[in-house]
Amino acid sequence: MARVLADGKTKLTVLTTAPADPAAPTATELNTGIDLSCDILSSDFTWTPTASDTVDEKALCATGNSTVFGSSNYDLGLTLWRQFDPTTGAPDTASEPGWAALKEKGTTVWAYARETGKDSTEDWAAGDEIYLGGEVVTDLPTRTDGTGFIKRRIVLGAQRMHDNIEVAAAA
Repeated sequence: MARVLADGKTKLTVLTTAPADPAAPTATELNTGIDLSCDILSSDFTWTPTASDTVDEKALCATGNSTVFGSSNYDLGLTLWRQFDPTTGAPDTASEPGWAALKEKGTTVWAYARETGKDSTEDWAAGDEIYLGGEVVTDLPTRTDGTGFIKRRIVLGAQRMHDNIEVAAAA
């Protein structure tokens, strides 16, 4: 087995309707979703669990603290490049399905990320590892610092997340 450089290996797909089983989406469901892999800035993409809440649960006879892990927490967010018609300057809505899906605060979507030896441009397949996916809700997109391309940062709130799952075989 070989180590693989991470560049170009993260695939993020957004579904605007829930998969039949959000803990085991099929390749068909994911491949008909919105592939945002080439529309997101990599430098500030956050899609990861963070430290869980903790609860101190020590027995009376214990002489030291005993900490157990409670609710899981996540850091989820992305910066999406906007697309504009070069002749009119108007938003190019046909080229922005991701923007259409994520631009309104409070929108619920289901998003899944793969980071394996496959290129991000490769289709989903049954058995692919999903390192994190599930139901998220959007916050208001915020303007970045105005440098580079026009883009918006969108923080996502975890609702029901699934860690280290696999793409299910078609039913």
